[in-house]
Amino acid sequence: MGTLAAAQPLLIALILAWSGYGKLTSPDQADRTALPRLLGESGTARPGWFGASRAVAAYRGVAVLEIVIALLLLRSWAIGAVAAVALSVGFTGFLVYSKIVVPEASCGCAGKSAKPVGNRAIGRALLLLATAGLAATASTAWWSAGVGLLVLVVEAAAFAMLSAELDRYWLLPLRRLRIRLGHPYAGTASDDTPLVATQRRVLLSPAYRAVDGLLRSDIHDYWDDEDWRYVSYAAKYDGRRATAVFAVPHQNSTPSAIRVAVVDEEGLTLYRPTVLATAG
Repeated sequence: MGTLAAAQPLLIALILAWSGYGKLTSPDQADRTALPRLLGESGTARPGWFGASRAVAAYRGVAVLEIVIALLLLRSWAIGAVAAVALSVGFTGFLVYSKIVVPEASCGCAGKSAKPVGNRAIGRALLLLATAGLAATASTAWWSAGVGLLVLVVEAAAFAMLSAELDRYWLLPLRRLRIRLGHPYAGTASDDTPLVATQRRVLLSPAYRAVDGLLRSDIHDYWDDEDWRYVSYAAKYDGRRATAVFAVPHQNSTPSAIRVAVVDEEGLTLYRPTVLATAG
């Protein structure tokens, strides 16, 4: 157990460095999170540090804090572990707040991601808290962990599976493989475009990433209307049953051309992303 605890600061440092770097390189993602609501910004952003909105300034501040703690973990692991515990508690609380108060907000945890805060993001924060708590009990430095460092491979894989920002590297390829191997609607589209091709476009679109956390089914209906194909999924929004409808243009193959709206059982729009990220 001692070597396992000693190894944790290295993993936490790498995760915080990655997260901090993502925030610093994509500060505009702050406006997609719950930070504007938390800081009382609505409508026109109020100026903060260095002329940026308060949300962006706070976002950058968290990024710098993450990198500082990452460096502490590598050099002064005992102090860094305690700081990481406090930071993880803050992350978890913020994500729970986001999910409850601003359900359409994205995590913003590691930069560009339009996906709303979901159980995976909260689970990742809790896992970070657990590893930081374990690191705080270490009696030796991480470079003395020996075979304990091998366990970090499994832990890193767990973090990757909980990170929506990394879905395009493993989850989307798996979904595309599943579609190719056995989707029941493949090749049945009325305009000679196989539904599997349409679904592949949807899965790769910013619109899909924006509502992925709300979806509760695979495709359950689709239809063509002039220049568009509409694809619907069962969804859940704010505890209510809903339907996510994607509009996929036949003539425009760019991912950003796909639009989505989440509607209730009466057809009223519950959520429509107005600004979609072009990268996830």
